[in-house]
Parts: sequence; structure tokens; C-alpha cells
Amino acid sequence: MSFVKKEVNTTPIEDTVFAIVNKAKEAKAVHGAEHVVDATIGSLYDEEGKLVAFTSVFQPYDQIAKEQKAKYADSFTGNASFRQQVYEWVCQDVNLTLAHSVIATPGGSGAVAITFEDILDMHQTVVLPDIAWGSYALMASMHNLEVRKYTLFDGDHFHMESFKQACRETIEKQDKLLVVINDPCHNPTGYSLTIEEWKEIVAFLNECGEKVPVVLLNDIAYIDYSYDLGNSRCYLECFNDISDSVMAVIAFSCSKTLTSYGLRCGAAVLLAKQAEAVRSVEVVFEKTARATWSNIPNAAMDNFTAVTTVHREEYEREKQQHIDHLKQRSDIFVREANACGLPIYPYKEGFFVTVRVEDNALRDRYHEALMDHLIFTVKVNKGIRVAVCSLPIASCYGLAKRMKDILEGSK
Repeated sequence: MSFVKKEVNTTPIEDTVFAIVNKAKEAKAVHGAEHVVDATIGSLYDEEGKLVAFTSVFQPYDQIAKEQKAKYADSFTGNASFRQQVYEWVCQDVNLTLAHSVIATPGGSGAVAITFEDILDMHQTVVLPDIAWGSYALMASMHNLEVRKYTLFDGDHFHMESFKQACRETIEKQDKLLVVINDPCHNPTGYSLTIEEWKEIVAFLNECGEKVPVVLLNDIAYIDYSYDLGNSRCYLECFNDISDSVMAVIAFSCSKTLTSYGLRCGAAVLLAKQAEAVRSVEVVFEKTARATWSNIPNAAMDNFTAVTTVHREEYEREKQQHIDHLKQRSDIFVREANACGLPIYPYKEGFFVTVRVEDNALRDRYHEALMDHLIFTVKVNKGIRVAVCSLPIASCYGLAKRMKDILEGSK
């Protein structure tokens, strides 16, 4: 006898990240924090090992009246000022000529989930990279979707042919194509596509659009930690070339942008050539939002608008200090990995560097061996994720060489 619907994944969830985070905490309690390398946490930490919560974000938040924090938002689609500012923020300095709309969501994950739920029918297939945030596949399974994975890398660049092959195979068996591209600052490898790669992707999706409607889900959770912020959004101009048969949904995360992970605020930005196409998706997203979470935290939306307008200068100055630290950490780890021969996937920017271990059985042994040496990381498909976002600079020195030696001993 079962109390849940028949077609649902009933396998107990195993959240590998939080499980390893707890193991790292236990190791610190036993051995002392100074002897433990904790590269598990996918949030920004400072040089003293404390979670970063921007003063420029939370001082304005604390000044919001309690009644404003307590009240419902103006609409289940989000406050009008928030929706407009999200669009302005996401597309800043980019000349987009597309029709658009914005739906407020609980974090960037809400934007991803609503797209999975409303774009594909049950048992259809979503196209994902083989190295990706694990929740994509979980969301797909909970909505009874199949997954077709493409190989993310060909050497040190995006594996365009594998991506194209996955899309071709998918449109041969169904009447729609949904593809996920997490860029820039890919989680978990830190890769960012080039403009040329984006142009080729858009041109190819237009080809697919001659056969079926195409939706590109662009997850930009980490975009505001790009090492080249001034050019981080330039690739969006490639979207101007999408055909009438292609739509882009941008999943934006206020949680990451503002270091407000627990406030659960984000948005889905809809882009298409025709306003009618945007509206047709917007109507369904609106109803799903109402039927699922009903309302996004009112004060979180108001605070995003205030921080990115009134307080923008101090916010960007504070954030840049932490981006500089992040770059120092990643520069050290990548430089030393290359020097000692620790294989890593091509990294350009972002919170994570991933050690390349294509044999998952070896990866499992390696992961255990790292923990035996008090180095705590997170397993991903075909690799080991190192969260440089949470590692102090001092902990980055010598880490790659230690990990290389442990890898050799695990083979």
C-alpha cells in the first residue's frame, strides 16, 4: 500500500553535500579546525572562516519595517519594482531586443523547477551536461522526466558535438526540446563559455527550432561573481539572434548575488522574439507559482531593489573585495594543480574547481582517501568538487599537491 502517487521517485534522498559538511564539522571538533581542509560548502566564506553576509545587503534589510517584512507581496508573480529591477540587473549594459517578462521565484532553484514542470510533459526528456548541479536530475525525476546527458568537455573547451548529438537524438523522439546550460561560472567546474561558443549554440538551437519548439534554460546563479564583471553579460546579446521557435528562460538567484541564501528569492526571466510567445509561457508560470509557493518574501524583493539601486555603489565595492579573494584562492589552486599534474576540468571563474576523475569507482576511493587525510570535498559525476569559495587563501597553498599524492595512492 502506498500513500503517494504511482509515478514518483520514492528512493530516499541522499544529500551528499550536507552529509560531508557534517563529517567535516566532526573532524574539526576532534582534530582542530586548523588541521582540517573543509572545501565542501558552496557558499562564500571570508578569510576567518565565517559565512559572508554582505553588510551592504543586510543593513538595508534590517531597516525595512517589520510590517513590510510581514505582509504579502503585491502579487504572486512578484512585486512590480522587483520584476523590473531583476530584468535591468540581469541585462545591464546589454542591448536586448527581445520581448520579456519576469516571474519571481523562491531562489534560482525555483526558476529551474518551474521550467522543468511547465515546459515538458511527463516522460519527455531534458538535455543536461554530464557534470552538473545534482538537483537538475532530481527535479527531472520528481516531474517524471527523462534525462539525456551530453559530455561537457572536449579537452579544454565545451564539447559542442556531444551537445548537438544529444539535442538531435532528443528531437527525434519528442515534440519539444529543453536544454540546460549553467553559465557563466559553471557549477561545479568553473567553466564559462566563450562568445563564439554561445553563437554556435544559438545558431544550432535555431536549427532545432525548425523541427520543434526549443527552450534554453540558462542558469546564471553565479554570474555576479565573474572575474570579468564588466563583460559577464555580453553573451546575452547572442540571444537576440534566436528564432521565433526558440525561447530563453534565465534562472536568476538573488540568494547568490546578495549572499542571502536563506531568504529564498530569485526569478525566471522569459525572453523570446514575439510577445505572444512570452505571454503564453508567462500565463502557465503564473498559475504554477500561485499553486506551488503562492508568494515570494516581500522584504527580500524590496531589499534586492534597494541594494542594486540606492546602495549599489557600496554593495559592488564590498562584493568585489570577496571576488578578489575568490580569484586569489582559485589562482593558487589552479596554478599549483597544473604544476604538480593534478588533473582538473577547465576552470575560468567561480565558486568551484573540479578535479577530473572520470572513473567514478576511482572517484569514490579517492574521496574516502581524501577524508582520511582530513580533506573534505564533494563528489560529482566524474570528479571531485573543491569549493574554493569557502577556503581561506592560506588553505589553498599546497592543497593541490596533497590531493595529487592522495590520488596516486588511490589508483
